[in-house]
Amino acid sequence: MQKTFVPLILGSLALVVALVSSSAIPPKVRAGLSEEQENDQHPRLLPSRDFVALDEELETRFWHDKAQTILADKLATHEKLNENRAKNVIMFLGDGMSVHTVAATRAFLGDSNKQVYFEKFPYLGLSKTYAVDERTPDSATTATAYLSGVKANYGTIGVNAQVERADCVRGADASTHTQSIGQWAQEAGKWAGLVTTARVTHASPAGVYAHTAERNWEHDGQISDYGCSTEVNTDIARQLVEWNVGRDLRVIMGGGRAYFRDQLMHDEEGNWGLRNDGRDLIKDWQEDKANRGAKGNYVWSLKGLKETDLNQTDYLLGLFDASHLPYHGDRQRSHLEYAEPSLSEMTESAIKLLSRNDQGYFLFVESGRIDMAHHATLAHKALEDTAEFAAAVKLARDLTNEDDTLIVVTSDHSHTMSINGYPSRRQNIFSLAPNQADDELPFTILSYANGPGSGANTYSDDNGRLDLSHVDTTAADFRFQATVPLSSETHGAEDVGVFASGPFEHLFTGNYEQSSIPAMMAYAANMGQHGSEDKLKE
Repeated sequence: MQKTFVPLILGSLALVVALVSSSAIPPKVRAGLSEEQENDQHPRLLPSRDFVALDEELETRFWHDKAQTILADKLATHEKLNENRAKNVIMFLGDGMSVHTVAATRAFLGDSNKQVYFEKFPYLGLSKTYAVDERTPDSATTATAYLSGVKANYGTIGVNAQVERADCVRGADASTHTQSIGQWAQEAGKWAGLVTTARVTHASPAGVYAHTAERNWEHDGQISDYGCSTEVNTDIARQLVEWNVGRDLRVIMGGGRAYFRDQLMHDEEGNWGLRNDGRDLIKDWQEDKANRGAKGNYVWSLKGLKETDLNQTDYLLGLFDASHLPYHGDRQRSHLEYAEPSLSEMTESAIKLLSRNDQGYFLFVESGRIDMAHHATLAHKALEDTAEFAAAVKLARDLTNEDDTLIVVTSDHSHTMSINGYPSRRQNIFSLAPNQADDELPFTILSYANGPGSGANTYSDDNGRLDLSHVDTTAADFRFQATVPLSSETHGAEDVGVFASGPFEHLFTGNYEQSSIPAMMAYAANMGQHGSEDKLKE
């Protein structure tokens, strides 16, 4: 009796104390937030002086009607699913194009109510981007996933996870090599091609045709630098010219001329090559096409591309820069639009050439410089390239028919850029947030978790965080602030969007492995091992 009675008394006293204490605490403190904390989390912002509301947005009916229109469009889309077999498949890859990048691009285009063109596609999903050995991936392992359907190790391309990065022996073992959707297309009688604003030997486009244990082995000298044999390992540029998938690509356009010529040779603009083997792979490419009785055209400038008769060209190799093509905004600011083609111009030429094949085609289009701008915390340039990327997608959709052409738009991985503070509705996305930080200094709407922007634009040893009040943060070359100092900003690990339009577009909804994307594209086009329900059952 005594043992039971004591705990009951103690429990009752505790309950009384708790009730007395809680009655003296204001409601919001009891809930875990003081009035001051509540205001910090949801500040009462001053009305923006330059914001003028759209009249229709003030009316309840406007939002109801807008929702009804969206609902009607969705119902109409679902009434009849597009289950035609895709004659053509175009995959657009915004390298490093995170969901934040897409949202910021809306604001860059004028307002948060805008839609980046591919956001209008009827179906949207999310893909998981991790590598077999790393939570945060790179463009090499992700290219293997979304082009060949196999997750692999960080830094490797076109091989499975049995190959560790820079393994000189295992990476050369053909039993570890994966097949890309470009190969499936070729085996199905379709033509295949690639377009990129990066080097054509860079990680993403290399996923179409290459197999290597190290993404950096773009030319033979880089293999030697790793202490590996160039006899055992074939560099990526040679694979593009000599190996079956690469040499059969009907369209190859991007940058990287220096990776195809020996260091004692210079290109059309006077830039020296990088190879050590004395070879001119561009000349070898031309000779291969001539030996096969085909018309192969090599071009190195926008003028050359415009002068090319695409109706009389069987194979097109366009290498428009010694390395990567310029950022789209820089291309305009430096008047390079008269010298080098835009992503849209390359995409248009590629579609026109590939469309000549009655059996259809697979085309891979990459905006590679979105990623590079983020690495440099140059958010302005990243959004400019994203806007041009969207323009290329629109052009492709306009040039094709959604009845027979599947277009898939996605990214390989994200970045650490975020949209923060409480900017007004149509405030310049590159400007300062309207509210100041606790140190009474302003901060930018866009910022990064890490990167080179942590240097001169963020902190000083003497004064701490820098005052940006009189800094032009809208300038194209402004490095946006970062928290952690790194010479190059890192990728992010979160999921990325997948937008689809065309035959079997409805397959791309939900959340799924990035490696399932090529299977869905192949099923839509009836090619490769995923091409039909019968093959899926095998």
